[in-house]
Amino acid sequence: MNLDGQKLVAIGGGTGLSTLLAGLKRLVGKTEEDMWIESLSAIVTVSDDGGSSGRLREELQMLPPGDIRNCMIALSEDSTLLARLFRHRFRGGGGLGGHSFGNLFLAALTEVTGDFTEAIRLSSEVLASKGHIFPATISDVRLAAELEDGTVVLGETQISASKTPIRRLRLEPEKCLPLPAALKAIRAADIITVGPGSLYTSILPNLLVSQVARVIGQTRATKIFVNNLMTQPGETDGYSARKHLETIKKYAPEIHFDFVVVNSRRISKEQADLYAAEGAYQIGIDDPIDDALDQTTEIVRADLLYDGEKVRHNSDRLAEVVLHCRKQALAPVAV
Repeated sequence: MNLDGQKLVAIGGGTGLSTLLAGLKRLVGKTEEDMWIESLSAIVTVSDDGGSSGRLREELQMLPPGDIRNCMIALSEDSTLLARLFRHRFRGGGGLGGHSFGNLFLAALTEVTGDFTEAIRLSSEVLASKGHIFPATISDVRLAAELEDGTVVLGETQISASKTPIRRLRLEPEKCLPLPAALKAIRAADIITVGPGSLYTSILPNLLVSQVARVIGQTRATKIFVNNLMTQPGETDGYSARKHLETIKKYAPEIHFDFVVVNSRRISKEQADLYAAEGAYQIGIDDPIDDALDQTTEIVRADLLYDGEKVRHNSDRLAEVVLHCRKQALAPVAV
């Protein structure tokens, strides 16, 4: 079995991607482990139009920095003052109110360098990030969703707020170009993960960028889909684990997943009640997805819950499961 360092590309956005990266970074360069990560790259959606990111996008005509910032923090040393600074959000109702320091830092570097991707690279160096971060595209893309009632909703914020099921999602412009460095990282990868994250506003926007799904499908990397823990009100109401996977296949039929990772532990009654009040429900426990897969895709079930009040993935445990999938893929087949 080849246990050299692995080149890993994680695709997504939002809290889900940064949670996974926080676990994966601890395995970067750990050559004493039986399997370790040689290089770690994140490909991040840039369609956010809300909050601090949305304001900077409109005022400065730049790509939204929020998800990028979260990934940089996730890949940095947790205890550093700089990481804490990048997390800091200004209080008050003035011009700075609600802005994240990390977002403003990226905005300033973008203006100084004239290049958003260079600003990301330099910011990552400042934070001593243990990985590379690439926006899926440098085009000014917006999300557009056609709902089941025929209404067309524009923008990530409005899509998430909608209570009507989504019939079709697209990017505007539809022919936005990928970042060449992102495609290069995908082609070189030994492992590619998709998810966890908001299905329509964090995961699919990456796969809708021209060439991205096709290049993922062409690689020989071990491809892993990490299912979400909960439904997302206004976006995936009533979705099962199987429905999440089927939706990915609908938009990116070129991608065949070798493994699908699903949490196996039921959340507490207190958590279930708290989330139900917001319209969110656990998935993957009582909704088997086996019949949605062919025989060449393996389901990996594991206790992936973080032990806290919020329902979150356990970063370290999820990272270990991802590398375990790769080990299984490399294991010799018994004759």
